Amino acid sequence: MDGKLGYSGWRWLFLIEGGLTCLIAAAGVYMIPDFPTTPAPWLTHEERILAQRRMVEDFSSIKPQETQKSGLEEAFSDWTVWWLAIARSMATVGESFANFFPTLAATIGYDPSVTLLICAPPWIFAMATAYCVSQHSDATRDRFWHIAVLLCGGILGFGLGITTMNPAVRYLSLLLMAQTNVSYIIFFAWVSNSIPEPSKRAVTIAFVNACSSGIANVGASYLWPTSWGPSYSKSFMFCILAYTTCILMLWVYRLHLIRLNKKAENDERALGLPKGFRSIT
Repeated sequence: MDGKLGYSGWRWLFLIEGGLTCLIAAAGVYMIPDFPTTPAPWLTHEERILAQRRMVEDFSSIKPQETQKSGLEEAFSDWTVWWLAIARSMATVGESFANFFPTLAATIGYDPSVTLLICAPPWIFAMATAYCVSQHSDATRDRFWHIAVLLCGGILGFGLGITTMNPAVRYLSLLLMAQTNVSYIIFFAWVSNSIPEPSKRAVTIAFVNACSSGIANVGASYLWPTSWGPSYSKSFMFCILAYTTCILMLWVYRLHLIRLNKKAENDERALGLPKGFRSIT
């Protein structure tokens, strides 16, 4: 559509994608219920009851003394919130390849049109991976290992990108890299599962997202200068370092949650209390 109505092709791309997004958003006004009790054709009666029960559990987890503090104060005084922000920022640095995906695909050697076409399959596969891995993560009540496996796949992809310029292997490396973005979904699900207080959880999610999607993304863009191409070996090495750091930090966080869960279990057993909140690890 390059030149149609006086607009270049890249402008049409944004107009079409943006227009479709607006249409879906408009439809969402009528699709998303205001409250779990609001009738929705795609929610069963049992699912509405489950949603209401989850809301009750959220607020019942707040202790009287905690209501005296704001979510902002609770979040910023907790070292784990800062720890998670840094860990997620490291993952974002590794995921910075996505901003230069067409550039990396161009190193395979095809013309621009074919290069843009072959950029699509890795992300389509990543979408399917996101659904399957998220479902499995929920079913097994595990977050860390699902994130770690995805990031290790990305490290393997970066390693392949460093060692060869073979077109087939290069494309395989891009396929492995694209799957690592799924860790973003599981990461924030983990944050929600490990912070019971609603106000503190809201601040934490916003803060971690701002640090990773904002600050980290700006700095990570400078890891892909043209002078490092076409192999971009140095860039891949930085991504490997970032993913490794993220995995190690999340391992420490997992050990912290295991310790808290055991402490809560021992306290409940000693006091004869019913089982309370447990963090998913």
